[in-house]
Amino acid sequence: MNTAHDEPVYDCVIIGGGPAGLAAGLYVARARLNALLVDRSAPGGQLLLTETVENYPGFVEPINAYDLIQQMVDQCKRFDLQFAQKSITGIAVRPDGLHQLETTDGRLVSRTTVLCTGAVPRRLDVPGEKEFSGKGVSYCATCDGAFFRGKRVAVIGGGDTAVEEGVFLTRFCEKVTIIHRRTELRAQKVLQERAFANPKIEFILGAVPVEIIGDTSVKGLRIKDTKTGAVSTLDVPGVFIFVGYLPQTDIVAGLVKLDESKHILTDDYMQTSVPGLFCAGDVRRSPLKQIATAVGEGAIAGWAVEKYITEHAGK
Repeated sequence: MNTAHDEPVYDCVIIGGGPAGLAAGLYVARARLNALLVDRSAPGGQLLLTETVENYPGFVEPINAYDLIQQMVDQCKRFDLQFAQKSITGIAVRPDGLHQLETTDGRLVSRTTVLCTGAVPRRLDVPGEKEFSGKGVSYCATCDGAFFRGKRVAVIGGGDTAVEEGVFLTRFCEKVTIIHRRTELRAQKVLQERAFANPKIEFILGAVPVEIIGDTSVKGLRIKDTKTGAVSTLDVPGVFIFVGYLPQTDIVAGLVKLDESKHILTDDYMQTSVPGLFCAGDVRRSPLKQIATAVGEGAIAGWAVEKYITEHAGK
């Protein structure tokens, strides 16, 4: 279990406490491996940016996102998975094949690593976005929706998240305007139907944001018609942006193979181009980003870790 210098070595370190990381942790813990799940904050990941989950198999009625995560955490702890709150700043493979993980609080050494670092909201990169972040610009309706009670807000995006969050915002807001660059939404049909049926939601399709304006906080949003080029202004104190996510791969840049969008490439066993380094969830290249797929990938990664250790580490 230890190196020649009596350095503690984990069988597996899982980086990231979202659904993928927790599923991987469950499988390695049930395999009775000495495993540690590390996250810079409390477990939950992007899932905690939403309020309820209604498309996770096994729950007829929508389940609170926090409750779902807590059940996953409790299940992992039942099998003695260890948890630590710290940030991983780098990963290297040592000459002896072990993984050395640099953290904000020392270093960790492990036989295998499962990277479940997820993704963060993509920015628009338009004037005013950075200046008014937290001052009317938001990437989380659950976090900030209540600040706009009785007001009008704009939502940028046309995918599942944008439409879901737009519907959620109608609980607080007088009017929600969803703006999408295409002439059709990309969200699932059931979500579109729900949004189109909501009298508090209006749509501006075929338009893109060009500037967020204000003084000490957001006062409006300038948008441009993609066909005519005409620019108009919406008087809104809040702009919610949901235009995709960027995978968090900085700590393995130059170490593993990535695709053109910086998602990690893996084989069918969730193993990256580095032996013993596995990956699951939103950070991995896959066609669907959902809780169910993250959990499935995490389960495969956890199972593959056990097989890898058995075959390569004499377990």
